[in-house]
Amino acid sequence: MWNKVFGGGTEDTFEVPKKDSPLFDRIDWNRLPRHVAIIMDGNGRWAKGQGLLRSAGHTAGVKTLKHILKTAVGLGLDALTVYAFSTENWKRPHAEVDFLMHLFSEYLTREMQEMHENNVQIHFLGRIDGLSEGLQHQVREAETLMRDNTGVKFNIAANYGGQDEILRMTQTLAKRAASGQLRPEDISEQMIEDTLDTHGNLPVDLVIRTSGDQRLSNFLLWQAAYAEFWFTDANWPEFTPERFVDAMVDFGKRDRRFGGLNEKKS
Repeated sequence: MWNKVFGGGTEDTFEVPKKDSPLFDRIDWNRLPRHVAIIMDGNGRWAKGQGLLRSAGHTAGVKTLKHILKTAVGLGLDALTVYAFSTENWKRPHAEVDFLMHLFSEYLTREMQEMHENNVQIHFLGRIDGLSEGLQHQVREAETLMRDNTGVKFNIAANYGGQDEILRMTQTLAKRAASGQLRPEDISEQMIEDTLDTHGNLPVDLVIRTSGDQRLSNFLLWQAAYAEFWFTDANWPEFTPERFVDAMVDFGKRDRRFGGLNEKKS
């Protein structure tokens, strides 16, 4: 199975790094983000630069995701949310979409048990009912297997769009109001957050985007309202655990005021 997905070679040996790992030498453990979101961009650009098909870039990106998730586990993050497939990605060529769905299925098949052993709690965001019945079954199976785990909340945004998520949330609350279950004036920020796909998660502290573009691209529009941003020109397959740590270190140096003032710096 591994050779089928990653194109041959020896099985990956990257393990969850320990707190005393040299990888974490520069980490300020008191100033880590709790919830990190990643826009995994640049698989196709990486493949083109290597003279490979776009599918090879997506395949390489899966291996990167495995390494970053394990690093997040080692850091003890509360949540890691990744943008895997947007509602707009259906516009891509059918062959590429089919490959991505197949890759998604193989990722769940291959990695589910190891994620469970690492105490990861997996969740899926977006219109999951728009995926194939087989993928929907795998999604439910993975969520059920890991629902009682207490480690990193690993959120995979698949068939997801931030505007679509807010639309669905609005429709849900409007239906409840129309049926008399709640009054419109009683709708609160907490009620909105509890109705979003990310209910139960802390707000996003840090958004990372690879491959040079500097925009949200319809990702976690509500949840990232006060997030810090960290951009890199590296394409996603080039995004190593060391680069991930670079983002954590940079976050630790940020002055987060949430609209207020830091008296020491004002």
